[in-house]
Amino acid sequence: MSLLSSLLILSFLLLIELIYFKIADRYNIIDKPNHRSSHSSITIRGGGIIFPLAVLAYSLANGFQNLYFVIGLLAISTISFLDDILTLNNKVRLSVHLTSVLLLFFQWDMFSLSWYWLLIALIFVIATINAYNFMDGINGITGGYSLLTIATLYYINTQVIAFTSNELLIVVALSLIVFNFFNFRKKAKCFAGDVGSVSMAFIVVFFIGQLILTTQNLSYILLLLVYGTDTAFTVLFRKIRKENIFEAHRSHFYQYLSNQLKYTHIFVSFIYIMAQLLINIALIVLIDTNMLYVVGVFLVFVLLYLVLRFVLEGKQKLLVSYHH
Repeated sequence: MSLLSSLLILSFLLLIELIYFKIADRYNIIDKPNHRSSHSSITIRGGGIIFPLAVLAYSLANGFQNLYFVIGLLAISTISFLDDILTLNNKVRLSVHLTSVLLLFFQWDMFSLSWYWLLIALIFVIATINAYNFMDGINGITGGYSLLTIATLYYINTQVIAFTSNELLIVVALSLIVFNFFNFRKKAKCFAGDVGSVSMAFIVVFFIGQLILTTQNLSYILLLLVYGTDTAFTVLFRKIRKENIFEAHRSHFYQYLSNQLKYTHIFVSFIYIMAQLLINIALIVLIDTNMLYVVGVFLVFVLLYLVLRFVLEGKQKLLVSYHH
């Protein structure tokens, strides 16, 4: 894709985002801070609507190459957007999520595989979508982390092994640049909303799935290691404390860093992005060597994460329940 085309697409996406801001303003699609929020001022919600719209525009211009994926993305984005505005029944939301994931499996041509692979993939995809949604709590984290992931996938696609469309990766990256312009700052103009975090999770999973199926190498799951680790251990600690893991909370490590330790959102997001960047570099360097090296990267990161949490938060806060 030429520089001129990229600039034109960037301008087009910027225009769409600004039009959405006008609509959101008009219909009061805003986030008012509450006791669980990590922010303190009224902000436009749903700025991440630009992610599925960018993919849709690309697909319209290119004859719908990944039709099942695009339909699944539009379904899951629409239901998430409605959930942002109305708060929907969980059963409705989950059934659309499930349908979208099955469409993704059609796109990946996975129904020829054994049932247990489908089950593992289903759990992985649903868990990733939820993790992405949980992690979307401070300025810059969803946009910055996703941009790093897409940039890494672009590098792998051009330098390591071709597994997907370069143009589609670029279009998604451009939508993230537009979103980050309004979100990756001290006082965000917009938040991604469920429509942003869920659709970006779906897009990222689509690419990583293509990569894993092309290379037959599950190690590429580590491209989401930072998000995965924070989500998995936060859920585990909440289980240990006998909390309802389906209730909203502020127990993530990033929330502790920004709310209790008062680090700025930008700084905390930057730490998460840098940690994932180091993992991505290690993964690309080690992917063709002994599998044990990749496992080593995984274990070292998880150990570091746990040591940091226990040192900063303390055993009492992480493991002891206050709700008797």
